[in-house]
Amino acid sequence: MRGEQAGALKVSVTQIAEKGKANKALVAVLSDALDVRKSQLELVAGATAGDKQFLVRGTTVEQLQRRLSELLK
Repeated sequence: MRGEQAGALKVSVTQIAEKGKANKALVAVLSDALDVRKSQLELVAGATAGDKQFLVRGTTVEQLQRRLSELLK
């Protein structure tokens, strides 16, 4: 977790961007950081781009905001 920039969360992974490996690594990082199961995260945009959008299911906006506030302190 590298922080926030222009309203977006900045996350880096070391996995190579090949055959979805980096996306899977990103899901693992986000799952741990946001305290949700991997199955609750869905990549909805940016599968082959640097900027990605995820849908997080099974939690509230308030819970996510609280968790992100804690992470970005």
